Amino acid sequence: MASSQPGLNRYENDIDHTPNHALAELSLSSKTIHADDYLNVGQDVAPPLHVSTTFRYDRDPNALKVWTELKPGPLPDSHIYSRYTAPNTTRFEAILSDILKGPSLTYSSGLSAFHALLVFLNPKRICIGDGYHGCHGVISIHQKLTGLKKLNLDCDPSELEAGDVVHVETPLNPTGVACNLKAFAEKAHSRGAFLTIDATFGPPPLQDPFLWGADIVMHSGTKYVGGHSDMLCGILAVHPDRAKEGWFGKLFSERQYLGNVMGNMEGWLGVRSVRTLEVRVERQAKNAEALVKWLHESLTSKETWGDHHAVKEVLAKIEHASLQEEDIKEGWLLKQMPNGFGPVFSITMKEQTFARRLPSKLKLFHHATSLGGVESLIEWRTMTDSKVDSRLLRVSVGIEGWEDLRDDLLQGFKALYDEQQEELRA
Repeated sequence: MASSQPGLNRYENDIDHTPNHALAELSLSSKTIHADDYLNVGQDVAPPLHVSTTFRYDRDPNALKVWTELKPGPLPDSHIYSRYTAPNTTRFEAILSDILKGPSLTYSSGLSAFHALLVFLNPKRICIGDGYHGCHGVISIHQKLTGLKKLNLDCDPSELEAGDVVHVETPLNPTGVACNLKAFAEKAHSRGAFLTIDATFGPPPLQDPFLWGADIVMHSGTKYVGGHSDMLCGILAVHPDRAKEGWFGKLFSERQYLGNVMGNMEGWLGVRSVRTLEVRVERQAKNAEALVKWLHESLTSKETWGDHHAVKEVLAKIEHASLQEEDIKEGWLLKQMPNGFGPVFSITMKEQTFARRLPSKLKLFHHATSLGGVESLIEWRTMTDSKVDSRLLRVSVGIEGWEDLRDDLLQGFKALYDEQQEELRA
């Protein structure tokens, strides 16, 4: 066998993760269960875990081909080395390509996917809002390497040029507030720039950024796609029209040398997890909306006693897409997120001390960073992001009964209020 590595564009037109049109009429949950059926080769109902990093060549000497002649693909005999393709991640990507509605690649983490996106597009300018501080950290590295210039998300379109990037995170971290994707698509494309979307907080079935003009959609699959707080994963999905222009193949080729592929175990966990994506996210989104409604009603209530009083004494503000009343009236928000507004919201307490203490008062919410798992989390956000209001708490709602979560929050608020009163009396 020749020892030469395949060239950077070796697989550009070979690898294919385009959505399976035969599944087009199936529901989201049916796709998450069956989009990879064509990869079944044994009798296993649950796909086996493949841990090998390397795969045997053909035993027939006359059938041997050098790497530049081999065509990678989803079948077992098409894998060569796991930095290129492997059974678990290939199966995972097959499902993702179908449910995200564009050919998809997986990466070792959400930030490694964002890094790969910037390496591929190599913009001179990136227009971005606040959002996840990790993405700004990646941008800082690219500023050092390439001189990438960072613009505000509300910058004048005239500041953009062809090839630049408008990067929108929606719903937004850590508040859960939504942005109008169609408006940003018009802004980017009017200047020949590209629209990239971090849709981590709005996974299927909540929104489809490709409907509103996204060129590439990014997910931290660690969150809702993983859903069990036990795997790191990044995802890039490419608009089918951009894939026809070679974008997907080039991203795939570059991933070989960036080396930021998912591990075998993580790929297997991804397949296991994505099966239940729709039922988990729908439950989490409904739970979050119910909690937000309850909190909002408590804050706006005219009652000066009882449960509402305890909430009002310690809580200053709630943020979530479901509270964007003007945007709901305008219509774009309901069109963009017809199935729910996302399972993450933020609460801002009246005092920093309340924000620091509340997590320790709760019994059902884990005080931890990250989000998207089946269990509810709450984070005093200043622990990991020093730029946010030190009174802010990010809430990631799980699949527990929402009434149980409500009661847990309420007893926590009451405990804070009682402590404050005791301190005042002391």
